Amino acid sequence: MADSPEPSPPPRTAPGGVRAVIEASAAAAERGDPATLAVVLDTEGSTYVRPGALALFGARVGQVGWLSGGCIEPDIELRAAEAAQSQGIEWMDIDTRSDEDLFAGSAVGCRGRLRLALLPLAALRDWPALVDEWLRGHGDLRLDVRSGGAVSAAVGEERMRWTLPVNPSPWPDGEWKLEIAAPPSVLVFGGGPETPTLLPLLRNLGWMTTLVERRPRWAGLGALADHAHARSPAQALATARPHDAALVMHHHFELDREALEHLAESAAGQDIGFVGLLGPVRRREDLFRVLPAAAHASLQPRLHSPIGLPLSGEGPEAIALSVAAELQQHLRGRH
Repeated sequence: MADSPEPSPPPRTAPGGVRAVIEASAAAAERGDPATLAVVLDTEGSTYVRPGALALFGARVGQVGWLSGGCIEPDIELRAAEAAQSQGIEWMDIDTRSDEDLFAGSAVGCRGRLRLALLPLAALRDWPALVDEWLRGHGDLRLDVRSGGAVSAAVGEERMRWTLPVNPSPWPDGEWKLEIAAPPSVLVFGGGPETPTLLPLLRNLGWMTTLVERRPRWAGLGALADHAHARSPAQALATARPHDAALVMHHHFELDREALEHLAESAAGQDIGFVGLLGPVRRREDLFRVLPAAAHASLQPRLHSPIGLPLSGEGPEAIALSVAAELQQHLRGRH
């Protein structure tokens, strides 16, 4: 008898606005707000989001995150309030594939179907502890929702299970396994004119940002990052959190050389797979002349220099946008 096919891996959401939703959900749970987490279980046709997308609804938090271009959120908000009051799971089957939906305006050009589970945060005990593990980069958030009311979630070794009251679902009984990718993390070595635009932009895109800056003139920009270190590159790289990317952008030759040399060391550099260097090609060549040959060999396969996609434009804001765009492109695997 032939072996049964391997099960398909659970769908993973793209990093981005989901970070804001998850952070807001933890804050709402800690305050005891009557808020509800809307989880996209499945989709068909043309939809604004994919399985694993999230949005938060509540009287105090309002709405955080989007599951459409704005056409279906009012209906979700009403059902989310019911879930928060009953502290049980509510299901929604939103189908906008018919011509009637299209011309009535509810589909707004999208012909798709969303299946949602509305989870009241008050019933998800210790949810903020799980979110903290996710934000620390300890693993993806794995969410398991069953039509019988069983819900489980895990990040790394942290696992939680809940059983919630539930109404019958409008579709056959089932189980939905979802993965929400841990937020990517970037180390930014050096502040400068681009930093006030770049750091908030990356945070809005879902990146965890760390600014490493010892110079008093630029150290205050650390307030725009999730974390800030007024220390050496070696000390910054010694932290336990894994990083997906590093940007070297001091506008200072010696400080850039120091950062690159430490990033070249495999152990200290945590095998960061993307290293972006700000500045023209000539500057990169000058830096490589003073770096050891071993550092050159280590950096070459992962160095992106000059950093930034050619989007045109001038000035620090345009440079910041081009850098963020290249990071996003790398994150999604399109080189």
